Amino acid sequence: EQFSELSKYVLNELPGMILGVGSLTDAASASAYIMRGANFIVTPTLKKDIAKVCNRRKIPWMAGCGSLTEINKAEEYGADIIKLFPGTTLGPSFVKAILGPQPWSCLMPTGGVSTDKENLNLWFESGVVCVGLGSKLIVDQWVRDKDFQKITEAVQKTLATIKEIQPQ
Repeated sequence: EQFSELSKYVLNELPGMILGVGSLTDAASASAYIMRGANFIVTPTLKKDIAKVCNRRKIPWMAGCGSLTEINKAEEYGADIIKLFPGTTLGPSFVKAILGPQPWSCLMPTGGVSTDKENLNLWFESGVVCVGLGSKLIVDQWVRDKDFQKITEAVQKTLATIKEIQPQ
């Protein structure tokens, strides 16, 4: 119910913003969120049933993958961007190794990506198209304290850093 309300708010108050949902592990949940307004779906693993639901409704989805075989399967199932998870384990060198034989793959590391310039630069230099940031960007305590100013400042600073690294 909260997602439906958030989706309505975003649609009315934040034109141009897209809203997605992550960590989904079954097609029924993906379908329910899509019906409530999700513009994209992110999964922690490669799930063919979720791919079918998303593809049927023309909703972009990102599959969590940790090997070249999984990346290939996800691309065959229609994923445009591949979530590399866990990023801390795979690292930027994994990205370079994948993009050597498969320069068309669009990779997004999550887990282990921080907001500091050095870390972001390593990832973007390796060839990722974007990064997934969670608790390193939106600190739990800030959410509990409803400190939206700190969240806003952290997001603005991180976006400025990414723009500096990737000016296009």
